Amino acid sequence: MLKSGLILALFITMNTGLYASESTCYGTTSSGYLVNGVELPSSGKNFVNYSTIARLAGRTYVHSSVRQIIINAYKRLEQEQPDKVYKYAETGFKNGGEFSPHKTHNNGLSVDFMTPVINKEGESVHLPSHPFNKFGYDIEFDRNGHYDDLKIDYTALAAHIYALHKEARVLGHDLWRVIFDPELQIHLFATPYGSYLKKNIQFSTKRSWVRHDEHYHVDFAIPCK
Repeated sequence: MLKSGLILALFITMNTGLYASESTCYGTTSSGYLVNGVELPSSGKNFVNYSTIARLAGRTYVHSSVRQIIINAYKRLEQEQPDKVYKYAETGFKNGGEFSPHKTHNNGLSVDFMTPVINKEGESVHLPSHPFNKFGYDIEFDRNGHYDDLKIDYTALAAHIYALHKEARVLGHDLWRVIFDPELQIHLFATPYGSYLKKNIQFSTKRSWVRHDEHYHVDFAIPCK
């Protein structure tokens, strides 16, 4: 009898935890908040986060559905792009709200990803992100997509956006928009994923208040209250 009671208590606890982990977003990406935000994993087989410091500061929380989409997309990329590595950047606070210096990232539906790069040997590597380069946000690529000995890996980038869109659709959601330097977008459309991206993804057409070359900003389309 005692054993059955313990099993029942464990079952209730597990299911309560699962229920509690479901997020609810309110308002918009630029004026909203989040309830039950969840933290992205610090790393996986083919991805890492941009900063342990920022993670400890609570800057890597998202809506639970966004978390699942991101994780599923990375798993898809393990199969489709096994030699590529990825790094995510700023997301938001557990309860959302103002997220300086960003103008959005308020309700758990906005995520920055560091731009994938290859080194001079043609290997997929992580863009460096540390306090001395503002955790990667201070990096500037030239108009040919070069920074020091690194070059933007447009195939890896396009594959990631493709995977995010596919996995969002699996869960009944979508991507609202992707912000990436308009002058560099032409190279994305020249990849094998180009036609799909043109047809299915809404890209920024004007340069925003920051360039968005060292990172790309993704807003997910998930219903909010």
